[in-house]
Formats: sequence, structure tokens, C-alpha cells
Amino acid sequence: MKSIRILGTGSYVPPKILNNYDLQKMGLDTSHDWIVKRTGIHERRIAGDDVCTSDLALEAAIKALNMAGITAGDLGLIIFATITPDTNCPAAANWLQAKLDAPNAVNFDITAACSGFIYALNAASQYLNSDFCKYALVIGAEVMSRVVNWSDRTTCILWGDGAGAAVLTTGDKGHELLSSHIHTDGANGQDLQVPGGGSLVTPITHDSVDKGAHYLKMIEANASFRVAVRHFIESAREAARFNGISIEDINWFIPHQANNRMTQAIAKGLEVPYERFYITIDRYGNSSSASCAIALDEAVRDGSVKPGDIICMPVFGGGLTWGSALIRW
Repeated sequence: MKSIRILGTGSYVPPKILNNYDLQKMGLDTSHDWIVKRTGIHERRIAGDDVCTSDLALEAAIKALNMAGITAGDLGLIIFATITPDTNCPAAANWLQAKLDAPNAVNFDITAACSGFIYALNAASQYLNSDFCKYALVIGAEVMSRVVNWSDRTTCILWGDGAGAAVLTTGDKGHELLSSHIHTDGANGQDLQVPGGGSLVTPITHDSVDKGAHYLKMIEANASFRVAVRHFIESAREAARFNGISIEDINWFIPHQANNRMTQAIAKGLEVPYERFYITIDRYGNSSSASCAIALDEAVRDGSVKPGDIICMPVFGGGLTWGSALIRW
């Protein structure tokens, strides 16, 4: 197996801020204090009406390419993790390829919800190990604000828009992706879904729209919380065990930003200080596949991550999907 390296990271969030007080003004039966207590979220970013998912991804990708010191023309592969693509066909990766002007890249999307970025890292690693290409771009990007019901306080308070990216290669230069681990449980994957827009609800009708079939739906949230915490903890331990290190050897945990109470429960379960978790959910909400990628880039750029640090990125998402990545910076 070749050594997979991260040459650069990038992230982008739209400038528009929607804070908890704004949600109160929209007539939701909620409050800033209630949202913060339950989720840790103070505000989230919302894409403009004329902005789509590939637009956010483009900004993050340019930053990652610049840090990596390569051009879009050098890319041989683009893997785009998203559940809110610009269109069902063509793929979001194709739209991004055109905007980047990356004619040599093969492109496809991955649908793994909040685990998407780690799934994409894992897939890119396989391609790089097979000598399919020299450079791969991995993206997690979402415009979640387009699939939430803004009158449903149980879901709309959680989500935000944004994109994160990484450029990968093989060799001895860059930051080492020590391993990535992914898992799926489709038999129990019904608790988070967008039923409309696929073959389950077809064709799209006035009735399906009126019934809200095209909004993101969360079912059995309390049960999902417990399952997610368990898989977060197991994923972190799996990464440490695979690489022959202990949880105590990990300098930073950069998880999918799902819920601050969840992160606190993970820290308790792993018996590590909460301060070793890099948190962005307070500012950006849950941006699904983009969230851990955004957090990784911010942790790198603000100097929190130091050379030689070991980073664990555990994730959990609808599907059910979960996994982790371990990186030596």
C-alpha cells in the first residue's frame, strides 16, 4: 500500500448568517437558549438564492489546490460527497469539473450523508493506490437550506451550508492519511431521509410537495442520538487500534459536527478532554458531508493543528453510515 498524502485543504461558507434570533423572528416556536442548550448552535450559514452546491465546492477546491501547489489541470480524479447536488443528473462533480476547468479528471458523486467526506477520502485512497492518477480532489459540500422545512423546528435549526476540500496524492511529501474506515447499515437507515425526488415518490406531484415529501425528515431522533454516539466512539477506537496507538496519543478529534451534546458524550465515552475536540457547529450548524472537512481546514489554517499532530476524524450519517480517518499532520 502506498502512503496517501494530503497536500492541501480548503473550505468555504457563504457570507449570509442566520442566527437563532432570526429563527425566532420567522415565527418558530423556539428560542436562542433552547437551541443552544439542545445543539450548541448559535448561527448557521445560508447560501444565496442564486448559489448552488458546486459553487460552494468551487471556492473550497480553489483554496485546497492553492495550498497543494497544483492546478486543476493536474487533477485525475474528483470525488464529490453530497446529498444536495446541483442536479440529480449530471453529478455535482461534473458541474464542479467544468467550473474548475479540470478536463483530465474523472468525476463522480458519493451519497453517504454526514459521513460523505470520509467515504470520499477512502474511495480516493483506493484509486491512488491503484495508480489510477497522481492527484485527487475530495469534496464535501452541501446546501442543506434547500431541503429543510423551515416551519419544522426539530430539523431546520440544525442545518447549514458550506464546503470543504482536500487534495490527495501518494509519496513522501504532505500530511499522511494513516488510514480510513467506513461502515454501512442499510437495514436501519430510515431515520434520516429525503423520500421525495427519487423513484420512491415519483413523479413529483403537487400532492407530494404539499405533503413535504421533498424535505429532510428525521425520525426517532433520540434513538439516532444513542446509535450515533456509539458508532462515533467505536470508529475512533477502530482507527487508533488499526494504527497501533492509543486514544491518548491523538492530539485532535475533528468529528462530523452533528450536535454539541453528542460531541460531549463522545468525549466522555472516549475518556478524553472535550478541549481536544475541534468545534465549528456553534458557528456553522450541521453542514452534513462538509462539516468535518470545513473543521479540518479551519483547524489547519488557524494554527490549532501543529506539525506531527495526530488527528482523528470520526463521522456518522444517515444511511446508516459511519467511519473515521486518522491523519498524521
